[in-house]
Amino acid sequence: MANYSIKDLENFTGVKAHTIRIWEKRYNVVEPKRTCTNIRYYDDEDLKRLLNISILNRHGYKISNIVNFTEDSMHEKILSLSQSYADVESQVESLVLAMIDMDEARFEKIFNTAVINLGFEDAIIKLMYPFFEKIGLLWQIGSINPAQEHFVSNLLRQKLIVAIDGLVENLNGTTKTFVLFLPEGEYHELGLLFYHYLIKKYNQKVFYLGETVPFEALNDVSKARKVDYFVTSVITARADDELQNYINRLSEEFPSSVIFMSGLQTINIDFEVPGNVKLIENASEFRLFLENIS
Repeated sequence: MANYSIKDLENFTGVKAHTIRIWEKRYNVVEPKRTCTNIRYYDDEDLKRLLNISILNRHGYKISNIVNFTEDSMHEKILSLSQSYADVESQVESLVLAMIDMDEARFEKIFNTAVINLGFEDAIIKLMYPFFEKIGLLWQIGSINPAQEHFVSNLLRQKLIVAIDGLVENLNGTTKTFVLFLPEGEYHELGLLFYHYLIKKYNQKVFYLGETVPFEALNDVSKARKVDYFVTSVITARADDELQNYINRLSEEFPSSVIFMSGLQTINIDFEVPGNVKLIENASEFRLFLENIS
């Protein structure tokens, strides 16, 4: 059972702390507990109830009516919204609920509905990316535990691997070679797995090296065959000079290859990157690049 501050509830639900306090007093939507030092906190049940209320409220239900719904009635209405593919923010909140409860069936239902409505690629880009951005924020502020994060990450990882395996390799004379890897100490591979899916779908050759790859392994691959593109991602926090040195080393070691870099740590780079290094802002941008070379 986790303990949450009112700021945590705001980050999870998007409902302002001021509004939560009004709902507490007027409608008794949640009941804060107090520590032995009289500090207010909320538990998992409070969080789940407020997430459900915020979803319904966003879809036009008045708070004065929502508070009179039974738990079963509330779940029914939210399930109905989920199955009709409601707005992305509500879908993300529903996934957060599935994560908190470690409810695989609920996760599957939301994800599969998105795939039916949007297709696999856009379900990842338009739903799963915002979801993992949100849990990344919640992870940074300590609002979720490792078990919850690993639970949802592994569910999506399985889906990506199945999707990659389901693609038939169809190489031709214009095929380029991509080597995908994560630097040493980097383990967040979901984004890289999705790039693997996209590259294979657009009929390019992929060598997927996976997590925490030493530089020597990259040199070995480069000696064995011509590498047109390296693709990597940096999410774990690194000092600016460490990141700059790593990027410069990649550029110098592989001057005839283009190096694509993505991830949280590359978004706000304030130093000049070498000419053969390209920073990817998002998966849609990378997909457009693949469309143009195919």
